[in-house]
Amino acid sequence: MSERVDPPLRATEAETLVAFLDYHRDTFRAKVSGVDPAGLAATVGPSTMTLGGMMKHLTLVEASWFSRVYLGGELGEPWDSVDWKDDPDWEWRTGSTDPSADLFAAYDAAVGLARSQVATALADGGLDSLSARPSRTDDAPFSLRWILLHMLEEYARHNGHADLLRESVDGTVGE
Repeated sequence: MSERVDPPLRATEAETLVAFLDYHRDTFRAKVSGVDPAGLAATVGPSTMTLGGMMKHLTLVEASWFSRVYLGGELGEPWDSVDWKDDPDWEWRTGSTDPSADLFAAYDAAVGLARSQVATALADGGLDSLSARPSRTDDAPFSLRWILLHMLEEYARHNGHADLLRESVDGTVGE
């Protein structure tokens, strides 16, 4: 697994949130690095969750929260062509069979774009800046702070899943 940079012990709130999110992104990237296509499609027990599906899901999550919700844009392809009502777990299902090079390229591009979008948002309005799209539940916008914390929660959950899946694939364990 690759080296990660520990978040700073003393920094601003924004620097701390971004550093922890990058730490979790790097943790996930390390957990999927070096896994062959069969490993990306492997499951544990009765679960259908795979590392490939998780990578595609996190690619969608990055684009959804930063490009779509925060900035108000569209997701683009391949997401816009999906019939989400008929196949709500499309990214999980197809991620287990997509070519690994495509999965890694899409994930890395989505993370790179999200990092740039967050840096711009922090420079323009800070953590209190509001999303272009509102919440579905109360029609209120999200703060950038809320989105960053939600992304931390998303990665923390899936890094735990990735631990189990990676260990089942080749015995690799880690933080």
